[in-house]
Amino acid sequence: MTSNKSDPSKLDRALAEQRIYSAQREKGYREQALKLYPWVCGRCAREFSRPNLRELTVHHVDHNHDNNPSDGSNWELLCLYCHDEEHSKYVNFVQYGSGSDTETATATHNPFADLKDRLQKKEP
Repeated sequence: MTSNKSDPSKLDRALAEQRIYSAQREKGYREQALKLYPWVCGRCAREFSRPNLRELTVHHVDHNHDNNPSDGSNWELLCLYCHDEEHSKYVNFVQYGSGSDTETATATHNPFADLKDRLQKKEP
């Protein structure tokens, strides 16, 4: 009788191999980006030094982690927080679109339209 459950050791090996592959790939472009660019977040301008450099990430502008030109034109250095924000914006764009294809109504209400009249009525 065969088990329907997958072999946990096979899954562990696959995950370990993926982690090693990702770390090697990241090390290549990360090291290049850190040599090319100043250690400053491209969004919030937070500066980094050796002790906190692990908090500075390499963001792929086109979101393609396999697009790593040696001139760094697809990279920008972002702190962890700005990097997460950038990916959140991208996920929202993919999920909901840019919004340009939907017609939005222009606001027409002006809450201050009769402010002058109201102020004059209150004066004795």
